[in-house]
Amino acid sequence: MARPLWKGSLSFGLVNIPVELHTAVRDHRPKFRLLHATDKSPVKFTRVCAREGRPVAWADLVKGYEYSKGHFVALTKEDFAAAAAEKTRRVDIIDFVHGEEIDVRFFETPYYLVPERSGEHAYSLLREAIRRTKRIGIAKFVLRDALHLAAVEVVGDAIVLSLMRFADELVDTGGLALPDGKKALRKSELGMATMLVENLAAKWEPSKYTDEYRDNLMRIIKGKVKGKKVHLESKPEPRDAKVVDLMERLRQSLAQGATKKQTPARRSGGRPTPTRKAAGKKRHGRAA
Repeated sequence: MARPLWKGSLSFGLVNIPVELHTAVRDHRPKFRLLHATDKSPVKFTRVCAREGRPVAWADLVKGYEYSKGHFVALTKEDFAAAAAEKTRRVDIIDFVHGEEIDVRFFETPYYLVPERSGEHAYSLLREAIRRTKRIGIAKFVLRDALHLAAVEVVGDAIVLSLMRFADELVDTGGLALPDGKKALRKSELGMATMLVENLAAKWEPSKYTDEYRDNLMRIIKGKVKGKKVHLESKPEPRDAKVVDLMERLRQSLAQGATKKQTPARRSGGRPTPTRKAAGKKRHGRAA
């Protein structure tokens, strides 16, 4: 079994379940290094002191906060550890909330919580209680000396913990030029737009959405390794520069959608998540 990233306990009420934290997503995109264009040799990056102009060893580096222009205060490992108020190794569930109440922007990276043998029964009880109530646990815990907000929910047989952003990390939309949501819309236009959405309704099948860019990039890389040039078909989307009649464009879209004969998806059981379900952990697909 893979090595856990963290060990501790999952706590709710007076119940503590010994668990391990494991990664739930992986990044398949190819990794690149910078090379010298003339001889294709890897380029090294040197840490240079701005004042002395000389390289600095890792052992001589500390983290600093710039509290005013050009003025820094240095922090040590002990400072960061002290800031993590509680030294517990617990995921403390504070509340259980309805999933549809949570803005998708709050969610970051998902992880699996796996029970130790002594906690399997309590783990199963919590998992099924979450599934039955259709709620999500909101918790706090310390990971790598930093306090994190987290969501605790059920995916299949696993309890999944997703790191979350705090409320003050979200950017308000007040400064954006967005259309007035209260502005009256023509019923005919709204009706056709609604029909178009319903015609494109489908059941969530994540496997049908593939990363064509990654696949094409790997074809090019494999071709170069073999000394071959790979030719990929390019299908640029035509951009219509002229103003078009919205109703006519909606009619055309509906006609095109009708030929595909897509069957509207039935909403499956489980917790309703109109703002999050399709993201599925972009989340149960977001890079760790």
